[in-house]
Amino acid sequence: MMASGAWAHDIPADVRVQAILKPQGKQLHLLVRIPLRAVRDVVFPEQAGGYLDVAKLGPMLPDLAKLWIAQPVKVEENGALLGEPRIAATQISLLSDRSFGSYEEALRHVRAPLLANSENAVWNQVLFDVLLEYQIASEASTFSIHPAFTHLASQVVTVLRWMPPSGETRAFEFTGDPGMTTLDPSWTQAALTFVQHGFWHILDGTDHLLFLLCLVIPCRQLRPLVAVVTAFAMAHSITLIASAFGWAPSALWFPPLVEMLIALSIVYMAVENILRAGGEAAHGRWMVAFFFGLIHGFGFSFALRDTLQFAGNHLLTSLFSFNLGVELGQLLVVALLTPVLAFVMRAANAERIGTILLSAFVAHTGWHWMTERFDVLRKYSWEAPAMDAAGMAVMLRWAMAAVALAGLVLLMDRVVLPRLSARSSR
Repeated sequence: MMASGAWAHDIPADVRVQAILKPQGKQLHLLVRIPLRAVRDVVFPEQAGGYLDVAKLGPMLPDLAKLWIAQPVKVEENGALLGEPRIAATQISLLSDRSFGSYEEALRHVRAPLLANSENAVWNQVLFDVLLEYQIASEASTFSIHPAFTHLASQVVTVLRWMPPSGETRAFEFTGDPGMTTLDPSWTQAALTFVQHGFWHILDGTDHLLFLLCLVIPCRQLRPLVAVVTAFAMAHSITLIASAFGWAPSALWFPPLVEMLIALSIVYMAVENILRAGGEAAHGRWMVAFFFGLIHGFGFSFALRDTLQFAGNHLLTSLFSFNLGVELGQLLVVALLTPVLAFVMRAANAERIGTILLSAFVAHTGWHWMTERFDVLRKYSWEAPAMDAAGMAVMLRWAMAAVALAGLVLLMDRVVLPRLSARSSR
């Protein structure tokens, strides 16, 4: 008969899952480590004194591994779902164990004799390690995994290390359920994934949409509208790519500063719409759109930061694809907004009043965002960048970029746009 044990307990608030996936010949090894407290509806056998009786728990571990780890996880090879894995080994570990620092140590540890009862372990202060073995056709195949561990806790973070035959270890971090994830995507898979991500990001970003609305309100003719949207797109592409390559400041205060400046850009554009007549507001607006586009590009980069882990070896492809998705989303928004605004203004027969009312609503919303984000920004302490070789190199890069951008703006204003205007007037 089983000794008195720890009965079913509440679902944990948060759990961190560690996993290592490595193909070897005709086998795919998946090492998984979860806290034992995430395994519920089980009576854990105890020794005298309330310590975990690991010797009696041992025979139960394979069934627990199958139910709580093996069955929820799905793995694909070349797009085909693999069969159920073999529970090759199980282990109970102390919280102080660091064997999952490397594949070799984790494999050796999980295959070692079970933790001794003399360790006096408590059931909710130990780890549950499992080795799963999948039969595969080739270690050179393309693999995908769906680490569906959300049943373990209210919030689950899964840290997965993928170790392909090339020897290059790639780390993934998933929050919640990421769905089926291709670990070595082709460039077409990466491109499609990031186009979709960019497209839906712009449609989900209320602040970016309100900024676009401010741009469109006074610029509903084709030529100024194209100039404004193109300038905004070019600018945010520059800072988005620069951030992806590590040119952006890494200080903690930088993201809240950018978010506050994005809200400020909305307020500025809305106020400009109110204070200037339609034709005046449209004049030179592409330069303002370019300037604020640089700020919005940093905002896009924050959304992209956690997603770049899915790019595989196709960083540039993924960057340009994300940017393409953003542009497609922007074009869709502009294409829908322009005729709707034109119709409303004509129907109301009040172009100026309509512009003021709509811009005032946007300015009010942007102002609340700006003050809220400024309150968040004030909580961070600002420190001047270190004036060492690395800091000077970053400053020099941005100085060169500023000069290049100023030259580009001057070229557009003095040469390109006047020629386009002359051609359109013929």
